[in-house]
Amino acid sequence: MLVEELPLPEKAIKLLKERGIRELYPPQEKAVKYGLLDGKNIIVAIPTAAGKTLIGELAMLKTVLEYGGKALYLVPLKALANEKYEEFKVYEKIGIKVALSTGDYDSSDPWLKDYDIIIATNEKADSLLRHRASWIEDVQVLIADEIHLLNYADRGPTLEIVLARFKQLSGERQIVGLSATIRNAEEIASWLNAKLIVDDWRPVKLYEGVYFNGKIIFSNGTIKDVREFYPRDDIANLTVETIKDGGQVLIFTNTRANTIRISRRLKSKIMSILSRDEKLKLLQLADKMRRASSSLMGEELANFISGGVAFHHAGLNYEQRKIVENAFREGIIKVVVATPTLAAGVNLPARRVIIHSYWRYDPRIGRYEIPVLEYKQMAGRAGRPKYDEYGEAILVARSMDEAEYLLTKYIRGEVEEITSKLAREQALRGHTLAIIALSQNTTLSGVLDFMKNTFYAYQYGVENMIVKVKAILKFLKESGFILEEDEKLKPTAIGLRVIQLYIDPLTAKRIIEALKANEPKHIMAYIHLICHTPDMPKLYLRRGEYEYYAELAKEYEGKLFFDIPNDEKELEFYLAEIKTALLLYYWIEEISEDEIIRKFDVGPGDIRSLTQTAEWIAYAASELAKMLKLNEHSKILSELRERLKYGVKKELLQLVRIPGIGRVKARILYDHGYRTLEKLKQARIEELIRIPLIGLETAKKIKQYFGLEIKEMEVKKRREKVEDKSSILYWIKYSG
Repeated sequence: MLVEELPLPEKAIKLLKERGIRELYPPQEKAVKYGLLDGKNIIVAIPTAAGKTLIGELAMLKTVLEYGGKALYLVPLKALANEKYEEFKVYEKIGIKVALSTGDYDSSDPWLKDYDIIIATNEKADSLLRHRASWIEDVQVLIADEIHLLNYADRGPTLEIVLARFKQLSGERQIVGLSATIRNAEEIASWLNAKLIVDDWRPVKLYEGVYFNGKIIFSNGTIKDVREFYPRDDIANLTVETIKDGGQVLIFTNTRANTIRISRRLKSKIMSILSRDEKLKLLQLADKMRRASSSLMGEELANFISGGVAFHHAGLNYEQRKIVENAFREGIIKVVVATPTLAAGVNLPARRVIIHSYWRYDPRIGRYEIPVLEYKQMAGRAGRPKYDEYGEAILVARSMDEAEYLLTKYIRGEVEEITSKLAREQALRGHTLAIIALSQNTTLSGVLDFMKNTFYAYQYGVENMIVKVKAILKFLKESGFILEEDEKLKPTAIGLRVIQLYIDPLTAKRIIEALKANEPKHIMAYIHLICHTPDMPKLYLRRGEYEYYAELAKEYEGKLFFDIPNDEKELEFYLAEIKTALLLYYWIEEISEDEIIRKFDVGPGDIRSLTQTAEWIAYAASELAKMLKLNEHSKILSELRERLKYGVKKELLQLVRIPGIGRVKARILYDHGYRTLEKLKQARIEELIRIPLIGLETAKKIKQYFGLEIKEMEVKKRREKVEDKSSILYWIKYSG
């Protein structure tokens, strides 16, 4: 089907053509024929890179341009939300307003009423529904990207509840679910009363195989010899062969350490086959990475990039990830070695995908094999549309028996069924309280009536949940979050606030009990309180760390809100909390990012993720303390929240609130005598630009913050050579 045949406004068709979209892929055409543009619910289960996103875009264009409704596009990850936002901004050319909403769970974001396409994470969408965002009524189409994540224990229940709530909204509304190939897609389609599109079509032919002993055994029975460039280095041979043939390579491995180790092994080998022009572009890119990131990890990444290789994992910060991803798409970086987080997130195809390891390790359950679905998502990255005639997905085996096993399980095997994870106690606590809060006056039957709309009820029947729901209601009543009068359930004021703050009721219970039972304590007590909640991710103890953190816990005994537990299993979790709390303490005490990275074996992205979550819990705790009239606790937590946000000691809080002044520049200003806003306001711009790392642009931002306009002609940037050297020394001193 040609694009001009679509029943869309001319300006939409024209823009699609400008983007190079002239003809629909077969699955896209099926979606249109099944009623995508007539408001029908659609579930699409097709391989990665087969054009799922455009199906959602077509539905949004129809809704926004012809019916004047809003479109809500749901994604599981912030990284994916950012990517979709950048993609969809192209529609602003035809008057469609696009917005991104991923943070601040304590808001209904009323500003979104002025936007047509809203991209949000599943958690943010759930938060908006809990806050009764008025503009939700105007949403006529909901696109659920990666809907197969219903199967994931951490994110699935929230997506399921959002879809169940959307089904309950009045009026005719459309749901479009976009999924990887899954075994029981018809169950999801039936639950949502949707037409199902299952197709194995791909724009680029995919060959799946297993590599062993210099040969690739493909699923169709053919065998391919891999050229040997380096004896006993299978990964290098598989990689170099593809690059010499003009392709790029994605390598998936199981740990961050492995991404760095493999990158190090490949760097000199890849560099030796690059042209002079390619090497020059890579050196420029490496310099860009160094400018964007001053950490040791950024330096290491820049070093690998200069050789055409990059590693990619959740420990990278946003800027680092974007530089790597964009350079790989542009063909500048030849190889990316990644953990599986990349497979479930951004669109980054390559000629050859190598799965270096199909094993994972979780400290809670030990070593395990990845699901077939995860393998298929990684394999689906093979083959760049418009660039490659084919793609290859290669699993690496260490023996012939293992090669046969991998062919049978992953390449010829079926993907797993998707099952609801809503019955998990941690998920059920918050969602049950939200159901009661949003219903105002309901009953056990009312709660179960809502549950009938869920995928869990569709699969197992709501009767299976009755015992669990009753146990949750008992917990919520005992915790003071709900009241029951004449069989009617309603939230208490504190219960309603817990829902608005978007925290687990168990998190709220632990915070409230600790604060009510104690006088104000050392700041570490509050940080550990945050880490003692189920909402806060924990750093696991590495081999050999147990004794160190056990000693540290003893040092803090009596100073924290919670005592050292006697149970051995509980003690291990407690020490993990202490380790996580220590990282956060280092952060607010202005320990350099590099030192934190070294001590805790984390990346800049991990630091950001942990501090953001801790900041959110600190805010929630402060709000709960305020409601309970625990004003001293509330004041300490409110200040802690800001310190977690900026990573500074108390004395710098005034300075870091100025846009463009981070923790390093704030400390430099403070050490140069600018310790108050008034002192900074009075400073002459000539004085400011003499301070190392405070350039003209930063000085202008400082003056603008105070409402003082700076005329360029009035200022001459006067720096002596020694000051340039001084700047470097200051950066080393303050940044590590």
